[in-house]
Amino acid sequence: MVEMLVKRALQSVLVVMVMSVVAFVGINLVGNPVYLLVAPDASFEEIARATHALGLDLPLYQQYLHFFNNALHGDLGNSFVFNRPAIGLIFERMPATMELAVTALLLSALIGIPLGLWSGLRPGSRLHKFAMGFSILGVTMPVFWLGLILILVFSVNLGWLPSGGRGPTSSLFGIEVSFLSWEGLKYILLPASTLALHNIALVMRMTEAGTREVAVQEYVKFARAKGVGPLRLMLRHIAPNVMIPIVTLMGLEFGHLIAFSLITETIFAWPGMGKLIIDSVLQLDRPVVVAYLMVVLLLFVLINFVVDVLYLVLDPRLRTRQA
Repeated sequence: MVEMLVKRALQSVLVVMVMSVVAFVGINLVGNPVYLLVAPDASFEEIARATHALGLDLPLYQQYLHFFNNALHGDLGNSFVFNRPAIGLIFERMPATMELAVTALLLSALIGIPLGLWSGLRPGSRLHKFAMGFSILGVTMPVFWLGLILILVFSVNLGWLPSGGRGPTSSLFGIEVSFLSWEGLKYILLPASTLALHNIALVMRMTEAGTREVAVQEYVKFARAKGVGPLRLMLRHIAPNVMIPIVTLMGLEFGHLIAFSLITETIFAWPGMGKLIIDSVLQLDRPVVVAYLMVVLLLFVLINFVVDVLYLVLDPRLRTRQA
């Protein structure tokens, strides 16, 4: 088990190093931010001084080595636009994005897993048909369209929920969060539901397929023959075996929720990392874009590592094999 975790950790370090090269080189080959930062009538000498001040006159490999050396000390560069540490700008917006992503992930688990389990145990029933129809709808429906429809129905027509922004925040362990008050929950409900619908459909579909596969196994039939009740049969014999692929799916989807919530944050004016990264791309603020990519990459690597650990916890066969 320890050998497997060490191997995964070394692979994760290699992935981070390779992707740092790809992210840095890819971003620095696009455009020249100097022309957006200087005055339109700037002279050639002024442009040259600005280029030198930003370190953009160095060869690309030297720029990367300078970036990599600073990154090892936690410095991902200063924003060209705000003249502040890029990592600080990312961390200021991260709590809002993480709050939205965690809420969407919880909705996916709380709705998708129970519906998938019950529909998988009752193939052909009305619940099963509803779950399958809902999953198809959730996978195919565009996020931007769903967000606009939810705003139109629940904000414009019914007036139940706010159409955008983030509600009042409270400090929790030094982090500003909005879910501790009912007013804050009202602001997060629509964007989290928009972000969660696709994942609810995926979780439900995979849970249903896994349940149908496990329900015909011999040990489940034996448990039924012994008179085990439906609820205990589901929680004790079926759900633990179904959850192994679900953990992988939800781990990967959590990373996607963090990285690809740009559209949802834009539609609902949610002040997370999405709005910051869009503005930074338009302004060619390279340090902020690279810092965002590195932070998201580290989150993906960390989530995958946690998923590997959970695999060992949930599946004793892997622990025996590694032993």
